[in-house]
Amino acid sequence: HCFRFNNHPVLNERYLLLILLGKGGFSEVHKAFDLKEQRYVACKIHQLNKDWKDDKKANYIKHALREYNIHKSLDHPRVVKLYDVFEIDPNSFCTVLEYCDGHDLDFYLKQHKCIPEREARCIVMQVVHALKYLNEIKPPIIHYDLKPGNILLGSGSLSGEIKITDFGLSKIMDDDNYSPEYGMDLTSQGAGTYWYLPPECFVVGKTPPKISSKVDVWSVGVIFYQCLYGKKPFGHNQSQATILEENTILKATDVEFPAKPAVSNEAKQFIRRCLQYRKEDRIDVFSLSSEEYLKPNYSKHGRQASASDKS
Repeated sequence: HCFRFNNHPVLNERYLLLILLGKGGFSEVHKAFDLKEQRYVACKIHQLNKDWKDDKKANYIKHALREYNIHKSLDHPRVVKLYDVFEIDPNSFCTVLEYCDGHDLDFYLKQHKCIPEREARCIVMQVVHALKYLNEIKPPIIHYDLKPGNILLGSGSLSGEIKITDFGLSKIMDDDNYSPEYGMDLTSQGAGTYWYLPPECFVVGKTPPKISSKVDVWSVGVIFYQCLYGKKPFGHNQSQATILEENTILKATDVEFPAKPAVSNEAKQFIRRCLQYRKEDRIDVFSLSSEEYLKPNYSKHGRQASASDKS
């Protein structure tokens, strides 16, 4: 399925695989060079489980292609571009993504534990910009898996631009399944990363819980808290299994802030708005994006720095 070029494999007669960047359970990501467009890209090779029956493989690919079609239409500087997808053989396929130098936020937090408020605010500001875009397009999209591992830091430093990635669990809010009044059914209950998901995703009942893009708002609050304090607000030392057993998130009615490091009241207030237990009380994406705290010229004193201040 591929020929070789100076000992490097070439996929689809176009993508020259250079170095392995990382491996997951069923995928590996390579830095590659796109011979047609003359640019570096990231090739993610997805391996299907060899033991799966053919219909399960077909179903998996169907889901992957759905995600791919959602993602391919996205065009925003804060969202990793998806360029191409193709089958390699019956057991594997490849997605071709914009190449981003640097690491993800998860890697950075593991090394540095926490991030100063100023820089953390900049990261959150950019994530919220991306969410606003995902809510402005038609049909809008719930990312549903926002977490530090899916936030890429340009150049691997805090001063670069961030991009969000991995739309594997995203939900399309089209007219068939979404109503502005009630939201949409959560069909993939149990998927996702529990520390970053809001209480409504854990409600077990006769019918699936209703969700909206406020799922992503909650995730923003958790990520911001983790950046500032170096730990997650709920279930920090718990496994995903324990979170389910102990109903950790279902009990997450109040967020507590450590005394240190020092964080502004405005930042805490912002986090509280994101982590409102009832989704009806939680701020929505559009209101979040126009929060005073996220304004570019916001000053620490809780007011806008205006020209008259400088005179």
